[in-house]
Amino acid sequence: MNRIYMDNAATTAISAEALNAMLPCFGQVFGNASSIHSTGRDARKKLEEARRTVAGLLGAKPNEIYFTSGGTESDNWAIKGAAFANRHKGNHIITSQIEHHAVLHTCQWLEKQGFEITYLPVDEYGVVNPADVEKAITDKTILISVMAANNEIGTIQPIAEIGKIAREHKITFHTDAVQAVGAIHVNVNDWNVDMLSLSAHKFHGPKGVGALYIRTGCKAEQFLHGGAQERGRRATTENLPGIVGLAAAMEKAVGSLEENACKIMYLRDKLIDGILSAIPHTRLNGHRMQRLPGNVNVSVRFIEGEALLLRLDLAGIAGSSGSACTSGSLDPSHVLLAIGLPHEIAHGSLRLSLSDNNTEEEVDEVLKVLPEIVTSLRAMSPLYEQFLQEEK
Repeated sequence: MNRIYMDNAATTAISAEALNAMLPCFGQVFGNASSIHSTGRDARKKLEEARRTVAGLLGAKPNEIYFTSGGTESDNWAIKGAAFANRHKGNHIITSQIEHHAVLHTCQWLEKQGFEITYLPVDEYGVVNPADVEKAITDKTILISVMAANNEIGTIQPIAEIGKIAREHKITFHTDAVQAVGAIHVNVNDWNVDMLSLSAHKFHGPKGVGALYIRTGCKAEQFLHGGAQERGRRATTENLPGIVGLAAAMEKAVGSLEENACKIMYLRDKLIDGILSAIPHTRLNGHRMQRLPGNVNVSVRFIEGEALLLRLDLAGIAGSSGSACTSGSLDPSHVLLAIGLPHEIAHGSLRLSLSDNNTEEEVDEVLKVLPEIVTSLRAMSPLYEQFLQEEK
């Protein structure tokens, strides 16, 4: 059975370009980039080439890019680093209710350290209103953190507008762009951001490596202490193969962004329209147009999302019900609750996320299999039976 992979928001398959770039770093260029001998200098050259590549693709300077272990570390460093570096100015942080848990849990931890957090609401499509951001600002506000695009429902936020507000008020602005980089145009200057998080495995790079952009002059305390790596701001020997793979994958993704986005959006829209027309009592979550090219998130009433995922998996189709980081949780998605869905509908969500590796034939197969599975599951649902009786 040929398996269909539609969980690219959780992770992507590594690209040939990234893999080929990494391979020499496991053999002939294996040195420690901090060593001063020629083997170390060869590694340092690869490291700095990767830094220049990433910086150029973001519109940043090379000395503003710091390599990390992934999006979660980048988010933690940005938020904790900025919070403690600016604590003498105030203790108020603004974020949104639909952030990734790497941001939300970090903010909740900071509350225990004496910081005050404002969690902004979103509208029914998951959009943060820039006016709400400005209204929430106080004389104690030191940081604003709003994600560029939501990992569950795919809604793209008005980051440039929020960044402009933050700049006018001289407040540090961070965005979690983990889902955005490689999928939509990202430029730190156009967006008016001071810090930006990204992760390689979301755009066909390796797992366990990411980056944090910190604008020159932006204050953020050191996150990991030990050695003097990353210009003294992030201790630990750099993951050279991962960093080189990140840069190669990002270069490929950004270089083919327009072409891939057109293809992926066509498949996305066909999948959305097919599901909504073939399966009654379904709804699209997130903004219809202002969404990531590959994101499809629908709620299917009268069934449990977990049962749907298991049946899809048996049919050879990989999807998810939300963030991979919370897949073990029985609680409904905080994102779906924030856009106003009741618990019972939020529990029946399905996220299918596409990449340039997906095909129209795969979409056709999903549109053939999914309605059959939903019909089968609803036949066993007392809630659906009760609903049909009430409709008569």
